[in-house]
Amino acid sequence: MAKYIFVTGGVVSGLGKGISAASLGRLLKSRGYKVTSQKLDPYINVDPGTMSPFQHGEVFVTDDGLEADLDLGHYERFIDENLHKYSNLTTGKVYWNVINKERDGKYLGQTVQVIPHITDEIKNFVIQAGVHAQADFVITEIGGTTGDIESLPFLESIRQVALEVGRNNCIFIHVTYVPYISGSKEYKSKPTQHSVKELQSYGINPDIIVCRCDQQIPESVLDKISLFCNVEKRCVIQNTTLDSLYEVPLMLEDQNLADIICEKTSSEIRKPDLSEWYEVVNRVRNVSSQVTIALVGKYVALHDAYLSVSEALTHAGFTCGASVHIKWVDSETIEDQNFDDIFKDVNGIILPGGFGNRGIEGMIQVATYAYNHKIPYLGICLGMQIAAISFARNVLGYQDANSYEFDPASKHTIIDFMEEQSNEIRKGGTMRLGSYPCSIVAGSKMHELYQQEMIEERHRHRYEFNNFYRSSFEQNGMMITGTSPDKQLVEAIEAKDHPFFIGVQYHPEFKSRPNRAHPLFLGLIQASLKNQK
Repeated sequence: MAKYIFVTGGVVSGLGKGISAASLGRLLKSRGYKVTSQKLDPYINVDPGTMSPFQHGEVFVTDDGLEADLDLGHYERFIDENLHKYSNLTTGKVYWNVINKERDGKYLGQTVQVIPHITDEIKNFVIQAGVHAQADFVITEIGGTTGDIESLPFLESIRQVALEVGRNNCIFIHVTYVPYISGSKEYKSKPTQHSVKELQSYGINPDIIVCRCDQQIPESVLDKISLFCNVEKRCVIQNTTLDSLYEVPLMLEDQNLADIICEKTSSEIRKPDLSEWYEVVNRVRNVSSQVTIALVGKYVALHDAYLSVSEALTHAGFTCGASVHIKWVDSETIEDQNFDDIFKDVNGIILPGGFGNRGIEGMIQVATYAYNHKIPYLGICLGMQIAAISFARNVLGYQDANSYEFDPASKHTIIDFMEEQSNEIRKGGTMRLGSYPCSIVAGSKMHELYQQEMIEERHRHRYEFNNFYRSSFEQNGMMITGTSPDKQLVEAIEAKDHPFFIGVQYHPEFKSRPNRAHPLFLGLIQASLKNQK
């Protein structure tokens, strides 16, 4: 039987429950245990796929095509496991499933209620995560903050899981905030006490309390939290603010968190092998140079909208011994500005994914500038499409070149629906999602970076490169260097006479790891380091 670890949050949101859960996953994996993670989100959207990036941040995509919360990116990067359809559940999806079952007569005429039907749906999802991954430990983060009305069915469900699997197979971890009051120069435990009391009112007694704080908490405060919250002193764990989030697993290891988990779940206490993670942290701490990358997008007001991209840049940076400074550039505000001033201190440019026509003309100008000035450029999804439109306008001479998404009336839709696609498309759940194979042309920059002729990468898009323009592109110096195995879909383009100008239709950022930087991001950073002025 899998062991179940439930991570809840209290006092305020944004404490880093996801980082705590992901770090614990790394510690357990380092002990030879098979770990999987999941996030239960209380919002009523079926998935984050149609939610605004300004509200929710990026949409993370798994190999099997799940559109999920950005915390799944932290889980994958830390535990280095590919997650799946049982890794993210929302209130909307729960009710969607239950109502469909009721309409299909699956409940045999019963009155459908929150308990047991909604809670059973949630419990089954939690159990299936472990079965699907054949995991020893299932780490489940409950979104939101204890006391939120929308979280109640999830809290009730995990209470029932503990009852059914037995308390020796289940652990509750509560992440709370311990504030420092500068006026009185004191750390205050009262918010944690109230949060734990709220959780206990739902029938859940936390086994471990993780205290988020900026500095070390005095022993007297830890004693008070232990006493008033009915938790062993050794189970009050500090999670202080560090220079790098990749240092968090080592901080938690120093406090024996994973050993406590193993002890309380009657699991073998094994010696960890954290050598690979120590190497990652040492690389982060010992960077010797700096490189500046301009990230040009339409959602830059919220950096979490590009979280996996920024993390992938960081991974590639410290792998190359460099600290990556990201210059956030709003594509909507740069049209007709002096690009020499905007990019004077920039060594490379990345243009990530996005939807809609806002800020598109600014992006096209940026791609043109990078092409003409030999600045290393990586275009991801929309970024590849922008590079193609820019090339069609400025090299092929098609001044109205565009994407069907932005201008259906264009005579030169470089990006379009393919023949088998319909333009009658609903917004949710209709894109090319998940992992697809890509064949790479030998002798290309792509092949040099990947060192493989066949790769698999994750997609999240609706429109494709228009095959009508393939020959014109290649004859004029923009090579098609990645395609679907049947050669029907263009997956990657690269400029022939340019130090680094690559566009890919997929999202490589989702597969970058701190211990294994993605080849495309490595290529961009390496080229950008050579481009330092």
